[in-house]
Amino acid sequence: MRETLRAALTIYAKDVRLELRTRETLFSVLAFALVVAFIFTFAFEPSPQLIASIGPGIVWVAYIFTAVLGMNRTFLLEHERGTLDGLRLAPVPREALYLGKLLSVVTLLVTVEALMLPAFLVLYDLSLFNVWFIAIAVAATVGIAAVGTLFSAIAVHTRAREVLLPILFLPVALPLLIGAVTGSREALDGEGWSGMGGWLQLIVAFDIVFLVLSSLVFEYVLEE
Repeated sequence: MRETLRAALTIYAKDVRLELRTRETLFSVLAFALVVAFIFTFAFEPSPQLIASIGPGIVWVAYIFTAVLGMNRTFLLEHERGTLDGLRLAPVPREALYLGKLLSVVTLLVTVEALMLPAFLVLYDLSLFNVWFIAIAVAATVGIAAVGTLFSAIAVHTRAREVLLPILFLPVALPLLIGAVTGSREALDGEGWSGMGGWLQLIVAFDIVFLVLSSLVFEYVLEE
């Protein structure tokens, strides 16, 4: 277990250093998220009642589109540079590679989500600085990354990876997204644990199931 964790942190540190050096993925994903959020301002006239109703949906549409864009690059650089074979041949458990990539995706998505909070406040007067919303967002992000990292490893070997990843990811992640949107609405309405506790439990259960399943099957996916 200690060896797996050490190897995972090494892979994670490598990805973080590479992203800090180039900032290519972060800036492109953040720019896309801002464009998505901005486009919705032309679709309706914002009002407090309307924002309370559809605001969480807008937030998660922006988050999920940017998540798919970011996860597409999870294994892409290694594939393009030919270093993915080196990772497969490294004498470390395959779970370590999955965990390291998972941590990289979670870090990227959480960073983008945090940077988007002021944008939603400015564009929609929608304050997401709510402890229950943040709890749901973090839990949902872990689930998104758990599924997305696995499917990114599958899609990277195909020519149509940009199309295949959302086709695989979105149907599987649908229960998670429903829980995130509904739970976020309850949280922002001030319902507290009584309103969104059940949805948060659903999201956490989803996270646990797919973290376990993905780590178990990742070795076989990587071999393909």
